[in-house]
Amino acid sequence: MSIYDFNAITIDSDEVSLEQYKGKVLVIVNTSIKCEFTPQYESLEKLYKQYKDKGFEVLGFPSNQFADQEPGESDEIKNFCLINYGVSFQLFKKGDVRGEDAQPLFKYLIEKATFNGFDMSKPNEKEFNDFLLESYPKLLQGNSVKWNFTKFLIGRDGNIVYRYEPTTQPEAMASDIEVLLKGPKESNEIPYTGDYDDKKLNTEVNPFDLVYSNTKIQNM
Repeated sequence: MSIYDFNAITIDSDEVSLEQYKGKVLVIVNTSIKCEFTPQYESLEKLYKQYKDKGFEVLGFPSNQFADQEPGESDEIKNFCLINYGVSFQLFKKGDVRGEDAQPLFKYLIEKATFNGFDMSKPNEKEFNDFLLESYPKLLQGNSVKWNFTKFLIGRDGNIVYRYEPTTQPEAMASDIEVLLKGPKESNEIPYTGDYDDKKLNTEVNPFDLVYSNTKIQNM
């Protein structure tokens, strides 16, 4: 099984097969419009524009599971992303990304790409870990998506190559994306192992001033 075995509903309510992305490098990310990480939309759009002609796509999946930070309907989400960040990559219909009712695609992603914790030597990761530990400790358990803007990098063969937590800035993925774009279009990429190269995954690039909400989270 690979991501190509899944269908998804676009934000315009069209059902599509992810097989249409076969042979491309993908970033699959769960999103929201009222999150401290929402500005990552801008960086994701920049990556998309920079590499789309080389076979790269960003697939955004809005979710309202984290502190009610995606309360709107499809039109509101789509218009917000376009007006504020010029988003032109594909967005999908809002849905769950963790828990029993999670979309099958995300159940598959977290099954294949484990959560390896936050790097306590990096201030923004430690701060976010402390926030979750204090406010939503259950989220730190297991391999589930921890918050908005968890990012999964997919190779040309449909294998998950890296999982990046919300604290990783999208621009920090650029070198990994470039490596995959230069690679073969068939199944020679190395599947996800959870081993990161700190030189590539610099989560301290332009860190945000993180302000977290204590609003009750859904489906913990």
